[in-house]
Amino acid sequence: MKAQLQSRPGWLQRVLKQNPADVAAHLFTLAFAAGVLVIAVLLVYELYAASSLSRKEFGWSFLLSSEWDPVQDKFGALPFIYGTVVTSVLALLLAAPVGIAAAIFLAELAPPKISDSLTFVVELLAAVPSVIYGLLAIFTMVPLLREVIQPFLQKHFGFLPLFQGPMYGVGILAASLVLAVMILPYIVSISREALLAVPPEQREAALAVGATRWEAAWQVVTPYAGLGIAGSIFLALARALGETMAVTMVIGNAPNISASLFESGYSIAAVIANEFTEATGDMHLSALIQLGLVLFGITIVMNAIARLMLAATSRKGQAR
Repeated sequence: MKAQLQSRPGWLQRVLKQNPADVAAHLFTLAFAAGVLVIAVLLVYELYAASSLSRKEFGWSFLLSSEWDPVQDKFGALPFIYGTVVTSVLALLLAAPVGIAAAIFLAELAPPKISDSLTFVVELLAAVPSVIYGLLAIFTMVPLLREVIQPFLQKHFGFLPLFQGPMYGVGILAASLVLAVMILPYIVSISREALLAVPPEQREAALAVGATRWEAAWQVVTPYAGLGIAGSIFLALARALGETMAVTMVIGNAPNISASLFESGYSIAAVIANEFTEATGDMHLSALIQLGLVLFGITIVMNAIARLMLAATSRKGQAR
């Protein structure tokens, strides 16, 4: 019996030596983990297969062309890629500092009653439907941008290409601000949980050597929770890239590529939502599905870049 066991592969020997309950639990959880991968693969496969007509017709030029003419069956994704990436990145640049600072206050500096109350409000904001954010933006933020903020920016920073052109309120800047408000609760909530998960000994050690509460929070607790905070930023980025309704309502829905944040734009999710039900031609439908495939690829690439930047930063920190 022992000789038979030794003749089997090493991995099989290790499995046979384990408790059957542990093996069953391992296989059970492995099946669910593999299921996530299978779902992702199936999504990519379906998008790839359904966009075959557009891919064969346009090839890689689909990503570089700015023409979008359903009448002539001429399609290019560049304006939509530009609008998606610019609005998402700008929203993240606006929301990340505010969200991290708010999370530090709620987790480290605020009294417990205030922290719990504000956290409840933040979590409620995350549950608000995106169409509500879009409606509020149309009736409050867009007029404010058109009458106050954009004239101020153009008056003082009009020498920059970012703040030139006509001021209609809707456009890239409006969409970015709406996205920043929408992703802020995710950054605050997850970053706060990451900060609260830091062992109390870290804070106590910093305070024991004479650090203030702010110094302990910023220089000790925040770096310790860095991976959790980075995770909140990745989740917020994915949320911004895929947002549809709120962006559709305020971005202007014009396939333009302009350096000005005042100009109207278009995102991938918005053009799919606007045109999919009205698309009658096979090429038009295929191009819209290919846009979905492109959005999936953009999400993967941008998250990979963010993780590589995080890994490089972590290595530098460890080297010191």
